[in-house]
Amino acid sequence: MFTGIIESIGVVAQVRKDMGNIHFEIASSISSQLKIDQSISHNGVCLTVTKQEGNKHWVTAIYETLRKSNLGKLKIGDEINLERSMLNNGRFDGHIVQGHVDKTGICKSINEQEGSWLYQFAYEKGKESLIIEKGSICIDGVSLTCFNLSEGSFEVAVIPFTYEHTTFKNLNVGDTVNLEFDIIGKYIQRLMGKQ
Repeated sequence: MFTGIIESIGVVAQVRKDMGNIHFEIASSISSQLKIDQSISHNGVCLTVTKQEGNKHWVTAIYETLRKSNLGKLKIGDEINLERSMLNNGRFDGHIVQGHVDKTGICKSINEQEGSWLYQFAYEKGKESLIIEKGSICIDGVSLTCFNLSEGSFEVAVIPFTYEHTTFKNLNVGDTVNLEFDIIGKYIQRLMGKQ
């Protein structure tokens, strides 16, 4: 379980395809603190550490993960948002994030607003019931509040600290992002028989 509060930005040091899987070597400021078998969020995707050495760690994304996320588009030198799993005595500074990406979205616009940034994202229609005005959403591992909802799109505001300490500063119009909808909304939808 994660909270959507990014700890570090990692850099993709190596990408190795292996049949339907991709092995990633990631360099970061927290890699030296990781252990094999730990769960780490990479752009909002929960992946298991398979190797750790110095300031680098290795993870593997399988076909299903690559199909539902933007990890398959990563190249050497790309930056990636990292968060270790939450400690059981930690604070929920963001919201409950599983690291299970539901689908990808597309950045439709970026507008600077006197020191903050407004991003609009579009996604495949059919999941509107999982997003509410002023509700939580996880974008590339970052916990944010969505608003200005319309059919198949929403907006989020990004403050300067988040902009500088996540990959949002690298995001361009047309880029693909990972979306994880609020788990509480998903359970309510399931209970109401709408899934």
